[in-house]
Amino acid sequence: MEAHTGDRLLVHGRTVGQHDRVAEIIEVLGDEGSPPYRIRFDDGHEHLMSPGPDSVVQHRDAPEDGQPR
Repeated sequence: MEAHTGDRLLVHGRTVGQHDRVAEIIEVLGDEGSPPYRIRFDDGHEHLMSPGPDSVVQHRDAPEDGQPR
């Protein structure tokens, strides 16, 4: 997984009824874009996170549908 400051992190819900959450990556702490990341959710909460397989990085220059250009 590789991310840059300003990218978005989509975290899929893990159980039925749990919604996906989207956060902005505000700091990359690993080497060459690797985790951990400092993220900020829309409600203002910030977390330090090493995303698992239930997460996807949406690069800021990628289209909204998540498909590569």
